[in-house]
Amino acid sequence: MSHDKFIQRGAASLAVDTNGPARVFNFLLLPKLTMLAFSAAVEPLRIANQLAQKTLYEWYTVTPNGGPVTCSNGVTITPDMAMGDLQKGVTVFVCSGVEPHKTTPPEVTAWLRRHARLGVRLGGICTGAFALAQSGVIGKNRFTLHWENQPSFSEAYPDLVPTQNLYEVTDRLITCGGGNAATDMMLDLIEADHGPQMALVVADMCIHKRSNDRQAPQKSSLSVAIGSRNQKLLHAIQVMSQTVEEPLPLLELCATLDISRRQLERLFKKYTHQSPTQFYYGLRLERAHALMNETDMTITEIAAATGFNSTSHLARQFRTKYGVSPNSFRKAWSG
Repeated sequence: MSHDKFIQRGAASLAVDTNGPARVFNFLLLPKLTMLAFSAAVEPLRIANQLAQKTLYEWYTVTPNGGPVTCSNGVTITPDMAMGDLQKGVTVFVCSGVEPHKTTPPEVTAWLRRHARLGVRLGGICTGAFALAQSGVIGKNRFTLHWENQPSFSEAYPDLVPTQNLYEVTDRLITCGGGNAATDMMLDLIEADHGPQMALVVADMCIHKRSNDRQAPQKSSLSVAIGSRNQKLLHAIQVMSQTVEEPLPLLELCATLDISRRQLERLFKKYTHQSPTQFYYGLRLERAHALMNETDMTITEIAAATGFNSTSHLARQFRTKYGVSPNSFRKAWSG
């Protein structure tokens, strides 16, 4: 395969003193992958080559059978090749997106498992961790995936705990939360290969403000989201988020926080315009909504996983928030 496609002409340049072989990445594209995350991972490689006017990196797109794959935004990508044997030193990124629990066929898990045994470095972009977990290759490695999909992932793989970070890099596994986090992840790899100046210029070419911290959180800070730095309020929301499956009675929550019920209610009313109970229900219903979208769990199982004592209780609250019953919601998406 010609290497011409890996170097483009550009105005900016940066001398790179290397004559070693190019580093090779294969991007395994699964149906409904997130195009933003995939392109955010590829473009830094292209820009690095353009700046150096050398083939520092090669990248190839792969699908299970070599056929086209359609992204979550409806754009179709024709890959370079089908899955097969890999050349020595290649890194494989699994690129996934919406409904990740449905898009990994058995031949993909077998392929990933076999190459993990051969020492291939694997990675996951956006929700690629689902395929990695399904293949049994995550092990004790630190890893992450998009925050939106973490609740359903934790239900499917309770023994695997993703971090909340933008990306994670270990000797055997490289993962990111998707979106622009893929750019931060690749800049980290580029810096390790060719130094901080190259990473800086690539980031500038992407017009990307680099986080410079792989442990930066994926979501905006809670204090920014609710417009308050009140530690009691932040702690209350943190405890609520951690006890969705077994919600604490309000008085027990107050005792845990060492705060009076009246004070807690005043804080929530001021900053969230809801009562603590309403806010708590909102967190639980958001989790239920995610599980209905991302898993094949029954409504009964989802009710138990979100702290509702019956499916009818969940249904009433769900209809109030989303205007439709859980069963109707699911039928609308499965039709």
